[in-house]
Amino acid sequence: MATVRPTMKDVAAAADVGLKTVSRVVNGEPGVREDTAERVRRAVAQLGFRRNDSARLLRQGRHTSSVGLVLDDVSDPFSSMLHRAVEEVARAHGSLLFTGSSAADPERERELALAFCARRVDGLIVVPTAAEHGYLAQEMAAGTAVVAVDRPLPGLEADAVLSDNRGGSRTGVDHLLRQGHRRIGYLGDLPGIFTAAERLDGYRQAMAEAGCEVREHWVSMGGPDPIGIRLALDRMLAGRWPVTALMCGNNRTSVAVLREWGTRPHRPALVGFDDFELADLLATPVTVVAQDPIRLGRTAAQLLFRRLSGEQGRPQLIELPTRLIPRGSGELGP
Repeated sequence: MATVRPTMKDVAAAADVGLKTVSRVVNGEPGVREDTAERVRRAVAQLGFRRNDSARLLRQGRHTSSVGLVLDDVSDPFSSMLHRAVEEVARAHGSLLFTGSSAADPERERELALAFCARRVDGLIVVPTAAEHGYLAQEMAAGTAVVAVDRPLPGLEADAVLSDNRGGSRTGVDHLLRQGHRRIGYLGDLPGIFTAAERLDGYRQAMAEAGCEVREHWVSMGGPDPIGIRLALDRMLAGRWPVTALMCGNNRTSVAVLREWGTRPHRPALVGFDDFELADLLATPVTVVAQDPIRLGRTAAQLLFRRLSGEQGRPQLIELPTRLIPRGSGELGP
């Protein structure tokens, strides 16, 4: 049986006052004697009354301040930290945050973003999965602020806050080169993903600048599938020219490689892009190129609220630096 929420009429009846008096007390307005206000507050507490902000704002010609956040994988620690940062900024601005996950499905991302817009969110922060985002142009024209985070929004002129993916990957490979490695393999995500393509480019650039050849079987782009990782490592570690080091394109790929390491006597040096939990507590702690998802989320949210407050100008592209954290796995020699 559904519970009926108490109304202002119920509070007025319990406190033996008029509706206007209840409204003034609930909204913190002056003009009510203290003993009467206390009677109203007791009735509010006893009945469990809650003010309906949505209805109040609609009467004022406004709506509840809210923003939407579309993540690609809510289970990823990177996404959870980014979410927390956005949530803190939204809370500081008195705004509600609605969050959903696209599960890296472009159609699901589109449905989720448009569902948020249909509920009249003031702005959207999107971790893009789809290859084209023209469907948001009409929403932006109608006044919805949109900021991309982690990846840009293809097909749309919108603000974006990214990490230096290409530079970070180059830093990781350069670090392995300085340890004396010349045969370095690369394991990355699906090549159609912006961050995956950028990080692969960074790897290739670092190898080219060092005068190192990249053999075809030294590169595998397919995500953290355990079987795919196993087969890729079989190819990389076999033959006359096995790799002596690996650069992993994301934290889930690094973890998949570490699981596979347990079955192999030969373990190449390893640098991973993205930090992950317990990376510093393993028998050989993992060297990583770390992003800052908290700073990414905070920067994107702050930019969104500046747009909502009226900041004009061309779309901004903000690229945040990464940092190398040497821990041991990337310092192993050939």
